[in-house]
Amino acid sequence: MWLHINFQTDFGTRIKDKIKIKGNVDAELVLHTMIQYKNYDMALIVSGDGDFYCLVEYLAKNKKLLKVLAPTKHYSGLLREFNRDNYIIRIDLLRNSLEQKKTGIRVRSKP
Repeated sequence: MWLHINFQTDFGTRIKDKIKIKGNVDAELVLHTMIQYKNYDMALIVSGDGDFYCLVEYLAKNKKLLKVLAPTKHYSGLLREFNRDNYIIRIDLLRNSLEQKKTGIRVRSKP
């Protein structure tokens, strides 16, 4: 069973002409992952942020971690230990296979 949790990021609020920065996306992801823990089989974490180390460690230990998708090679050193069990996938290495190829062939489907 897959459970999709959609986060709306709220990075700040405008007070007069100044923006007060607030970063709570990490905490919300961890909180909702644990609230919904019984409602999913496996979790896919899309981040290379070391703030998720404890969550990734807990999910891996309890066999509920599918993969961690890190955007680039510059992901947190705290997550590197999860390379041993092949949990980390770098998205930048998948770029060629994921991007749309321009073949020059135009195909039109029949109405």
